[in-house]
Amino acid sequence: MKYYAYENFREDTRKLLEQIKAFQPEMIVGIARGGLSLSHALAEGLNIRDVQTLRTELYDESEKRDAITIHNNCVFEHIKRVLVVDDIADSGDTLKAVMSELLEKNSKIEFRSCTLFYKRTSVYEPHYWINEADDWIDFFWERDFNL
Repeated sequence: MKYYAYENFREDTRKLLEQIKAFQPEMIVGIARGGLSLSHALAEGLNIRDVQTLRTELYDESEKRDAITIHNNCVFEHIKRVLVVDDIADSGDTLKAVMSELLEKNSKIEFRSCTLFYKRTSVYEPHYWINEADDWIDFFWERDFNL
């Protein structure tokens, strides 16, 4: 297990901002819960006020389901470019399903994805990512705020 500290997050978010800025997203969709901290940081760095979220369910506790459920109430009025944000593309099942659904329902919008970590065994490679994961990542927001 690899601990991912805030200091690493700050540095990696700045690197992602450099990669993403040419895309000029008008909106950010954060995948709850893992993508929310990064979504907020990127929205601040890119000065984007339109930040929305969707929620996925692929696991019950530690048991993986047969299918993913996506709870999506995002509104894309007059939007051309959207950045979809999660913390990691581990299996890639979540990002693949989310991106497919978003593109299927909003074919005139350009969606790009972004994560802090990517595993080479993932079925989906994000458009933007910083670190290759080869171990379980213990993010600071998962550890540091537990009561």
